[in-house]
Amino acid sequence: MTPTQQLPHPPPEPGRGAAGENGHEHGSGLGHGHPHSHSHGPAAPVSKHLRKVIAAVLIPFAAAVLIGLAVLWPGGAPSHQRTGVGFDRQTQQATVTQVVAVSCKAVNASGDAPTGNTSTAEGASAQAQATGSCKKATIRVDTGNDKGRTFTEIVQPDQSRQLHQGEKVVVAYEPSAPRELQYSVTDVNRRFPMALLAGIFALAVVVVGRLRGVMALVALAISFLVLSLFILPAILQGSNPLIVAVVGSSAIMLIALYMCHGLSARTSVAVLGTLISLVLIGLLGSLFVGWAALTGNTDDNTGLIHGLYPSIDMSGLLLAGVIIGSLGVLDDVTVTQTSAVWELHEANPSMGWRGLYRAGIRIGRDHIASVVNTLVLAYAGAALPLLLLFSIAQSSVGTVANSELVAEEIVRTLVGSIGLVASVPVTTALAALVVSADRPGPAGTRATAAAGVPAPARGGRGRRRKR
Repeated sequence: MTPTQQLPHPPPEPGRGAAGENGHEHGSGLGHGHPHSHSHGPAAPVSKHLRKVIAAVLIPFAAAVLIGLAVLWPGGAPSHQRTGVGFDRQTQQATVTQVVAVSCKAVNASGDAPTGNTSTAEGASAQAQATGSCKKATIRVDTGNDKGRTFTEIVQPDQSRQLHQGEKVVVAYEPSAPRELQYSVTDVNRRFPMALLAGIFALAVVVVGRLRGVMALVALAISFLVLSLFILPAILQGSNPLIVAVVGSSAIMLIALYMCHGLSARTSVAVLGTLISLVLIGLLGSLFVGWAALTGNTDDNTGLIHGLYPSIDMSGLLLAGVIIGSLGVLDDVTVTQTSAVWELHEANPSMGWRGLYRAGIRIGRDHIASVVNTLVLAYAGAALPLLLLFSIAQSSVGTVANSELVAEEIVRTLVGSIGLVASVPVTTALAALVVSADRPGPAGTRATAAAGVPAPARGGRGRRRKR
């Protein structure tokens, strides 16, 4: 490599020396013969030796993930006899064809006047059902063997969901019930607005992200396939939920990160940082789920799962949820930190790993504050109805935190947040060590000095600025 190749070029022509896109690769005899023009600023390739070191770690890991997928791959979710409870019901699509107002007293089973204190919720409901105006809805079944069949349903005035003519609904079917009671409305058909919202989301991602956005959507689709075709059926089949979650999350992580960010050393460092953080989350989750005696069986849905599949370890299922739920935010943190260190190295190729680490960790502190706050608010928002119930009951903070319903969310939030906080120094240190190992050698430094360009200070000492 000639001294001319080592000179940094002023904008707008980016340099192709040690800090450039391909200059270092030319020095190792592995350079590309064409320039990269990606507007998102791809990372400079690292040396062949470092690529071998990274591959020595990641290839066995990827092989272990593939073996785990092959060993645990289910033949599909095991069948069971439907209970007709909760989500475990046969459902069909239907349409409300007619709604007429009727007297509640005329259609209710009992014509007796309500008794009791009407100031209570139960008394007020009874009074409304006895004296108010109800609705008699006619519903037509649109799918299944009974397509075209109609039935009627009485809508009480205090029901939260009121039916309207022309509305699309979901009806539950119970074949063992009397014919006139076999169908009942369970929900509203909201497929169109949900599909429209998903379409707007996909369009926004593609318009803003372009090719990266397309790849992100493909990775998202593959993640859902892994979840629906592997993770869920494997857990239902009786495999250990924790092992299934680790294997499935690792597969999602490898596919999503490399598809969205390319097959590069920078992405590989982000993968390593994510993997280490997931291991920490798994260890902490296992410790505190067991120590706090969390069963994972806290509501009707988990109770139904346990009743249908008693072999499923519900506490393991809780831990699996913690790992899978933390993965998405972990990817964001590790990729951001790795990119920050790479860009710092591009700006100052001679900065040592300590200087890169200090600069990167300053960026990471801001990221930690925002991400932890995001996690806590996300879980609080999801549990808002439950928190309202505790507020209505005037329970103390200690009582609320000690209940298993809230304790699960606390453990989920704190364990995930600890993993996120740890991912920042871990990923920053890995990235700094990897990228600083490719600093220009003595020849490159001499060439820079001969050209009259002072070399940046090593280690990044004295470069920190007050903010």
